[in-house]
Amino acid sequence: MIKEDRLVQMIAEAALDEKASDVVILDVNKLTVIADYFVIASGRSNIQVRSIAEYVEKKLAEAGIFPTRREGYQEGKWVILDYSSVILHVFRQEERDYYNLENLWSDAGQVEIQCEA
Repeated sequence: MIKEDRLVQMIAEAALDEKASDVVILDVNKLTVIADYFVIASGRSNIQVRSIAEYVEKKLAEAGIFPTRREGYQEGKWVILDYSSVILHVFRQEERDYYNLENLWSDAGQVEIQCEA
């Protein structure tokens, strides 16, 4: 079993590999019971949003890790992959600006992304 701190880094790194922009990790474990971390990323279009989510899902599946829930693929404006302790939110920039999760969860600490070389 992969620890949450490694899982969150794997998700962020895969999103970056697929050219996601403005990738942010929020540590929300002291603020909510729904997850320990949120990974928030942006894509330039519906197609790129879906592509980022699909790539993350594929990379984690290669490690034997599968989401418990996935939402938003149909529209491609905001895709959510729920890995229990880590939830990935991939937005089109317009939706990210509108929902502004970073502001909503402003009490959460940001975690530095540590990509493997």
